[in-house]
Amino acid sequence: MEKAVRIFVLCVVFMASQMNCQEAILHISNGSRNMDYCIVHNHSWTPLSETLDAAGQYPLMNLISTVLCDASGVSPEMVKGKALVVMRGDCEFSQKAQVAQGLGAKALLIASNKSLVTPSANDSEYAKVRIPLALMRYRDFLGAQQMFGEGMQAQMYAPPYQKLDPSIGVMLLIAIFTVVMGGCWCGASERERLSASLGGAGGEHKADSGELSLYSPLRVVILVALMCGMLVLMYYFYNILVYFIIVVFCLASATALFSCLDAVMDLLGCGTVSFSIKSKTFSLRSLILAAVCITVAVIWGVYRNEDRWIWILQDLLGIAFCLNFMKTISLSNFKICVILLSLLLLYDVFFVFITPFFTKNGVSIMVQVALGPDASGEKTQGNMVEIPAEPQPPSEKLPVVMRVPRLTAWAQNLCGIQFSILGYGDIIIPGLLVSYCSRFDVWINSRKKIYFLSCCTAYLVGIIVTFAVMLLSGMGQPALLYLVPFTLITSAVVAGCRGEMKKFWLGTTYEVLDSSREPLLPEGRTDSPISERC
Repeated sequence: MEKAVRIFVLCVVFMASQMNCQEAILHISNGSRNMDYCIVHNHSWTPLSETLDAAGQYPLMNLISTVLCDASGVSPEMVKGKALVVMRGDCEFSQKAQVAQGLGAKALLIASNKSLVTPSANDSEYAKVRIPLALMRYRDFLGAQQMFGEGMQAQMYAPPYQKLDPSIGVMLLIAIFTVVMGGCWCGASERERLSASLGGAGGEHKADSGELSLYSPLRVVILVALMCGMLVLMYYFYNILVYFIIVVFCLASATALFSCLDAVMDLLGCGTVSFSIKSKTFSLRSLILAAVCITVAVIWGVYRNEDRWIWILQDLLGIAFCLNFMKTISLSNFKICVILLSLLLLYDVFFVFITPFFTKNGVSIMVQVALGPDASGEKTQGNMVEIPAEPQPPSEKLPVVMRVPRLTAWAQNLCGIQFSILGYGDIIIPGLLVSYCSRFDVWINSRKKIYFLSCCTAYLVGIIVTFAVMLLSGMGQPALLYLVPFTLITSAVVAGCRGEMKKFWLGTTYEVLDSSREPLLPEGRTDSPISERC
């Protein structure tokens, strides 16, 4: 036990350790004003200070009229002790650096109209360069020159960022909150349905309206096959289908948000005022909620590429979408849960780990579809990075992930906002099992909610393990690879230990014609209306 604790502590220390990235900050000032700009350097070649206070300050000299492949036309007295800005091109980075170094310069900035890439050179050239070297955007230098004029002072530094970013904690809270609330909602709805069915057939139809149940293994297989086909189509026809998915998401998320808010209003006991127009009755509360939900969805649709703040709306709509999906789609028994989750685990692993061997850019189909055409930028070769030198038109991305910006990657966010992401499927798929466990607790009248709480705990452990492996390996993980075994095995063990595996495996008595479901109440237990709340 003590050894396991030590290993865990070491893992936490490793994850919390700092990393040096290739993005850095150029701080320019003139005594009265200052501004920060994105630069890209090679930390293993010409390391920079980690803090602004420790960074050397040098006068910044404009030499963008030359590429500095040789010293012709440049006076050593003019550049000695200064940071030089020259244009990219005509010769290697190391050659420019050696020329600047020979002239007595203290640092070299290379202005680029092309993408900023991590500076590199032949192995024999690395030891020859002893001054800081970095690339900056040409347009940034022109903007700085216009803002500061003459007398610019430059400092270059590369603040490290923590591997264990607070955004991961926020993502963890979003995931567990959504799964728990979805399970609670399903359990409460099942209690209402049972109460309605025991009180009379009239209320059962209302409780079941809008709910779909997966009860056939064949239908599950067909569903997974359709998901595979859709993913492949998205990969090959992304630029066309992405707009269709965006429209569908706006409609579905607005509907889901309405359902969630309406349920909250009912829970709070908020009444509603109805009025009639031409023999049609309208609810004032429903109209107001519908207007709010449609407005939120439209705002997201219009500003979906504003990375700095739109992620808040996307996550809000995503939570509502996942909750409504878990409420609407129900798995009729544990057998269906095992088949569906197992197939989707294979689906996730195949499209994340196997497909990179078949794609041209070496990026998995899952990542390419989830992150859009720019996904190749997420794949780095060693420690190499590539940042656009000019403003790029925003690329459309599928609204299929929760996004939270990294809070400690200051230099990286200056070069382009970075996000921690979690796919909706990593919440919905295990969430369907959690919802089934919650309903099963209702069917057996379990006041301790043993199945629901056990499955939620397993999901929490699984998602923590997923993030831990991601941080330790430095690459994205198919979360279902960890979530599915944790949740399925835990649920099966609980059912086995309680001697209820047969009931748990078979679930409800399901009739295809009328989709009626009956509670599985053990002998000796009351079948009176259940009033316990989640």
